[in-house]
Amino acid sequence: MRILVLNYEFPPLGGGAGNATYYLLKEFSKYKDLEIDLVASSISTFKIQKFSNNITLYLLDINKKGNIHYQSQKDLINYSRKALKYCKHLKTTKQYDFIHAFFGIPCGYIAMKLKLPYIVSLRGSDVPFYNKRFYWQDKIFFKNLSKKIWKNAKEVVANSEGLKQLALESSPKQEISVIYNGININEFKPLKNKKPNKNIVLISTGRLIERKGYKYLIEAVKEVEGFELWLIGDGNIKSELEQLSRNSKSKIIFLGKKPHNEIITYLQKADIFCLPSLNEGMSNSILEAMATGLPIITTDTGGSKELIKGNGFIIEKQSSKDILDKLNKYLKNTELIAKQGRMSRKLAESMGWEKVAKEYRRVYNESSK
Repeated sequence: MRILVLNYEFPPLGGGAGNATYYLLKEFSKYKDLEIDLVASSISTFKIQKFSNNITLYLLDINKKGNIHYQSQKDLINYSRKALKYCKHLKTTKQYDFIHAFFGIPCGYIAMKLKLPYIVSLRGSDVPFYNKRFYWQDKIFFKNLSKKIWKNAKEVVANSEGLKQLALESSPKQEISVIYNGININEFKPLKNKKPNKNIVLISTGRLIERKGYKYLIEAVKEVEGFELWLIGDGNIKSELEQLSRNSKSKIIFLGKKPHNEIITYLQKADIFCLPSLNEGMSNSILEAMATGLPIITTDTGGSKELIKGNGFIIEKQSSKDILDKLNKYLKNTELIAKQGRMSRKLAESMGWEKVAKEYRRVYNESSK
């Protein structure tokens, strides 16, 4: 089976979707009956790389500028234009059975234009009205285009039940299945003989953008002693958050962007993971924190609520007060941290990438008929 995979993100460029593609390909490298070509973006010049014996990467030069973990509309347009042209070339040299497009837009659109059978993995911001900065584009143009892309796909897969329901608001009759993101439970795991921290260490990993809701987390931490907050990531509201964090009763540390393999060590040393997002798909950051054995504080958005089963707390969106209420529960009962952390790890162990790969392989088999 020969498959063309499209995703404008791939490490080190991008965020959760790029990492998800990396781990999925890592599992598919073990499938000797699959031959996969990935067309993604490069952070510099055009490159062709062997990922494994059966997987080749084609990394297009999209003239990327600025933050490699944030894709501007110009970046997406450049990728779309170059990927469509390059995939047409690949199509003349190889006979693909179908295309797997990560993101309905732009990759699902490219797949549709290539006139090959395709499946679409919905990731979050590609679903209409997920991201408020695209509200008018979604309302005027992308909603109808998304419906057309989904309708022509062999299968549409969301990475959470919450994202599926959001997509159905735009296209109620569309059939959508759900395959959760996976977790590398061998790489992300609790630290043995972990030493207690002087204060309870809160951690969050993600881009410093408005959608992540860090403003409310910082406002909550400012009001109470006994905590230390580590923020790993960079983004366009970093200066605003640094200003907000002044005169805090708890220590707030901006660690900046860290390589993915270094994030593990910070998670292992922390006590609680917090992500007060205003919108989310199925957060890779939460999954990795769970695998590392951390309790989770997060909002009811996207697939986040589906991950909280006795291993943390769901908080209201845009509510510093609710975050503070939950933090006080841990201050009053520190044993709760260990109890919920063990439950996080137990849940994570049932969500490895091997399972995700098997579910997508089933979709591949059905799509190639």
